[in-house]
Amino acid sequence: MTGKDQESAGSVAGSFTDQPLRTPRKAYEVELLHKAIAEGVDPLKSGAVPRWEDEVGVGRIVNRRVFELDRLPSPAEVLTKFPLDHEARNLVIRSRQEIKACLQGEDDRLLVIVGPCSIHDPKAALDYARRLAAMNKELSDRLLIVMRVYFEKPRTTIGWKGLINDPDLDGTHRIQKGLLLARKVLLGILGAGLPAATEFLEPTSPQYISDAVSWGAIGARNTESQVHRQLASGMSMPIGFKNATDGSVDVAVDSCYAAGHRHTFFGIDHEGQAAAVETLGNPDCHLVLRGSKHGPNYDRESVRHALETIRQTMPAGSAATHGLIIDASHGNSGKDEHRQIGVVEELADRIASGEEGITGLMAESFIEGGNQAPAPLDQLVYGQSVTDRCISWPDTRTLLGHLADAVDERRRNQV
Repeated sequence: MTGKDQESAGSVAGSFTDQPLRTPRKAYEVELLHKAIAEGVDPLKSGAVPRWEDEVGVGRIVNRRVFELDRLPSPAEVLTKFPLDHEARNLVIRSRQEIKACLQGEDDRLLVIVGPCSIHDPKAALDYARRLAAMNKELSDRLLIVMRVYFEKPRTTIGWKGLINDPDLDGTHRIQKGLLLARKVLLGILGAGLPAATEFLEPTSPQYISDAVSWGAIGARNTESQVHRQLASGMSMPIGFKNATDGSVDVAVDSCYAAGHRHTFFGIDHEGQAAAVETLGNPDCHLVLRGSKHGPNYDRESVRHALETIRQTMPAGSAATHGLIIDASHGNSGKDEHRQIGVVEELADRIASGEEGITGLMAESFIEGGNQAPAPLDQLVYGQSVTDRCISWPDTRTLLGHLADAVDERRRNQV
């Protein structure tokens, strides 16, 4: 580089670094941006909204396909504003320990993770939670019931991405509202006396809600993701890795192994600032069989093969080597709620007969059976899924009773 070039480069660098970055968008500017996007206007071309990128001279270089919308509060601010009370904290601590004990075989109850495919209506979610809590009191000596409370939905192509991403189900994507609403839902479910399970999809959102979660999942689409393995390595609860969408168990086993080790990666701290995050590793990761695009994998031979694969990789005595969880939905039932009922009934029979290796199961259930297309709440059937088809509440009650009876039978056979 010539002296003239160096002088020119230094001048450009100086003009950039000396220029103060713009202060956060004013509320009216954010509304202008939301309005323009909702109307199908490209704010980058219209010039209707001031942009810090233009002010510092990089508007034609960066963020050509990005709109910075609402600035989110820090995790510390959200947890301070909506804290867990004493009872909720104790419930989370106790249920995490109980889940770990089930995974390790120290508690002979069956872990049952059941609830809506996704949460879209807080009122219906809490209604379901109260019903499930009543069943939990009745069956808690045989079943460890955890409510499925999923706020983030991975999409095969496009579609509604869940309550956090689009809480109004209308494409406005008010993520700040969704984060706060998700936390309030979790507090309500804990208040009903139920521990919660969720899938962790976005690497940042757990900072806002994970203190209220007792069991976490990494879905089939993300099982091979290094980002999600790193995330799981730092989570404070047991994490289930689902087999890949092609049915591969090896990938999920690799994830359990990787998540059990220390990692350092890009993240945010409790104040929302970018940070290098270092984890200690999570020893409570385990496998979830959810079927695949090729068909189910909950049969005896699939369970046997999966456990054999796990035991060749994972340390002896780890949660993963003791047993696994079977997801009765997704590829194991073709997302058909009637077939899902049959899967649960078959698993109950196998558990009753003493089959080893099935630590728990998952099922998708809501107040009304089936599903409907996403739409604003006032246009929807109350208590019916807007994503995958779910088992109705009456059928759920019956299935939970069958599973409890299966645990009774297994205990009698072991005496």
